[in-house]
Amino acid sequence: MIEITNKAAGHAACFMAYAIFGLNIVICKDLTSSHTFSPLALFSIRSVCACTLFWLISLFQPKEKVDRKDYIKIFLASFLGYFCCQLSFLMAIPQVTPMTSSIVSSLSPIYTMFIAAVAIKEPITLKKVTGVLISFGGMMLLVLGGMRASGVMENSIQGILLLIVNGLSFALYLGIFKPLISKYSVCTFMKWIFLFSTLMSFPFTCGEIFRLDWGEIPSKILLELGFLVFFATFISYYLIPYGQKRLHPTLVSLYAYIQPIIATAISICIGMDTLTWQKVLSAILVFAGVIIVSYSKTSPKHSN
Repeated sequence: MIEITNKAAGHAACFMAYAIFGLNIVICKDLTSSHTFSPLALFSIRSVCACTLFWLISLFQPKEKVDRKDYIKIFLASFLGYFCCQLSFLMAIPQVTPMTSSIVSSLSPIYTMFIAAVAIKEPITLKKVTGVLISFGGMMLLVLGGMRASGVMENSIQGILLLIVNGLSFALYLGIFKPLISKYSVCTFMKWIFLFSTLMSFPFTCGEIFRLDWGEIPSKILLELGFLVFFATFISYYLIPYGQKRLHPTLVSLYAYIQPIIATAISICIGMDTLTWQKVLSAILVFAGVIIVSYSKTSPKHSN
């Protein structure tokens, strides 16, 4: 009975986290399109607020000491898993549609395949290569088929490349720093991750942030910023580890497919995106390629 309850809680946590991520794509698109904040300033505000929340929560939890030799590793983890990852995402969002962002963000199993091939020498099979080529074809269709009637591209190549950097940097972060992530509690690890990310970004954005006339910022933008900080950063960074402790990693990864469904549905309903046959075919090709890669078998000595 306890095991069933734990699994149900894990499923609920993962569903809520990826539902938030799906909505976050639409929110970030609106925030960056408003030109109220630059991507770096938006990143810095997010880091400062999340850092403050995690440090405040840590005051009410058992004190956990961080080994001195781990600080440099946490700094590198912060750079790769948050600074590079989230900044590339915020820079990409203005250049692509929400549907494109959600589709490209679903390629993490392919990034993982390449990382595994380098890190643990896991063989790249013909089936995996086929899956990668199918997904690549889907992404090319997003770019080539994204021409508006005005002749302007909906999705820039630079934006899609930035989304690939976003996914690849996060996959590398998980692959390289997994032992470090497991070593400390979520709160301890995240308070240092966000502190280092704040120190990296704030010197470049403090002038811009202090010059903002916060009283003149529309309430809609402030509400979206609040959602980004509290739900898409603070809450989601608690929910994912919570679910990971209660579910098999494969089950957790499957919840990533909720993200594009929610992002696409909301963006189309509010008129931020349009559904075309090219986008539908692109999504089918990308997801088909990811599924082929995810379920392709390696040689017996590499299988678990």
